[in-house]
Amino acid sequence: MKIGIDEMRFVTTPFYLDMVDLANARGEDPNKYLIGIGQDKQAVVPPTQDIVTLGAEAASKLPSEKLKRVRTIILATESGIDNSKASAMYVKHLLKMDDNIRVVELKEACYSATAGLQFAKGLVALEPQNYVLVIAADIARYGLRTPGEVTQGAGAVAMLVSANPHVMTIEPGAVSYSRDLMDFWRPLYATEALVDGKYSTNVYVDFFKHTYGSYIQQTGLQLDDFSALIFHLPFTKMGKKALESLLGERDDAVAQHLREQLKAEQADSRMVGNLYTGSLYLGLMSLVQHGQLQSGDRIGLFSYGSGAEGEFYTGIMQPGFAKHVEKIDEWLKQRTRVDMQKYETMFNQHLGMNDQDVSFDLQHDSSRFLLAGQRNHQRQYVDRNDDKY
Repeated sequence: MKIGIDEMRFVTTPFYLDMVDLANARGEDPNKYLIGIGQDKQAVVPPTQDIVTLGAEAASKLPSEKLKRVRTIILATESGIDNSKASAMYVKHLLKMDDNIRVVELKEACYSATAGLQFAKGLVALEPQNYVLVIAADIARYGLRTPGEVTQGAGAVAMLVSANPHVMTIEPGAVSYSRDLMDFWRPLYATEALVDGKYSTNVYVDFFKHTYGSYIQQTGLQLDDFSALIFHLPFTKMGKKALESLLGERDDAVAQHLREQLKAEQADSRMVGNLYTGSLYLGLMSLVQHGQLQSGDRIGLFSYGSGAEGEFYTGIMQPGFAKHVEKIDEWLKQRTRVDMQKYETMFNQHLGMNDQDVSFDLQHDSSRFLLAGQRNHQRQYVDRNDDKY
């Protein structure tokens, strides 16, 4: 039975910060960000947005007739809003989905969306008539004037997993690798992540080489069996480091093609920033839109989550795949550019660890789903399409 990704949709916030503005404000050469990090823009998060609103907005774009056949929702995130209740429960409520659904939240840094896909594959194998909704939703926060500030971002990718999928089948034989490391973490008392940047980059590359090498040894495939290799992109230069660790000095047709495909994967991520769990899958959507893919092409996907876990697996593109992956370029162009003052104000308005009642001004955020504030220690969500709004 063929099982894999049937539909893909994406959402980010309505606001962005230009990396040239950030570089100038921080006294840095803009090329350090534009070339050295590989970012042009990053999503700016108003207080009215969190992983629930982003996840619900992305999922709401999926075909309604398919959402009605969803019997499991998996929300993968490292930006959880509750230490007990799954964020997926809020998403289910906002989307007014059937109560006969299981919901769960997964966590392992940026890797967990891939775990969600693999778990979903098993569920569909048991009940092939049903769909599984996998949402990767995150807000990457490192703090103002920190080294990681340039690698912030936010957004959500919503994917339907099914039998006989329209986008990509997931091949058997994934290779996973995990070790207890402290390259990146966020304690319970913190809203911003802690990271050892250089160490984390080295671990990322090492995990890619290990999982890819094991996969090749296991399957007997060669580099030219892949139309593309795509990567988790906390910043776009990270994927280039991993690919070049494999290609080295190679400059033949295969190597040149893989480099061009990587640029296609990076295109949309350069406009949004770090999505944590969603970064690899925004990359897949970007590759579909900007790359050179055909039905039957095999792509390799490297998923990574600090702490640390990596996985290399492969997928086969299906006939008509592009019709089932949202094109987001025009949508990204409609966002509002904010200046440094507005960016820092929004950053500091984040609900965070606040235990007080809070009400947010909703008039400046045009999104469908909104975080209206907090009352009696409970987050308050609204849907602009609801008659009660």
